[in-house]
Amino acid sequence: MITHASVNVDTMTTAQLRRIYSIRQIRWANNTPIVVFVLPSQHVIHKNFSKNILNIFPYKLDRIWNKLTFSGLGVAPTVVQSQDALLKAVSNTPGAIGYVDDFNKEADVNVIKISI
Repeated sequence: MITHASVNVDTMTTAQLRRIYSIRQIRWANNTPIVVFVLPSQHVIHKNFSKNILNIFPYKLDRIWNKLTFSGLGVAPTVVQSQDALLKAVSNTPGAIGYVDDFNKEADVNVIKISI
């Protein structure tokens, strides 16, 4: 898990991540809006993240996002096409969160440890 460098969080639980990725938590503790970036639903890394970290099938996340978007109650995460694009988007967007499999350690992002 990575966040924008300004996000002052070191550890998150899987429950917190589920709230963020299901758009039930839309602000950080300091009241900064959370901006969620994801890879396409069919991407291997997205599937692994959804199943292994969030314990939600990717198609269920899509349903949640579609329901929020079409009802006008929320905004679906921004989909980027590659890990590099996701890393760049997170590093350039205050309040952003995303996930990558691997990245350049010189990137200006905050790495989050996931606790169960």
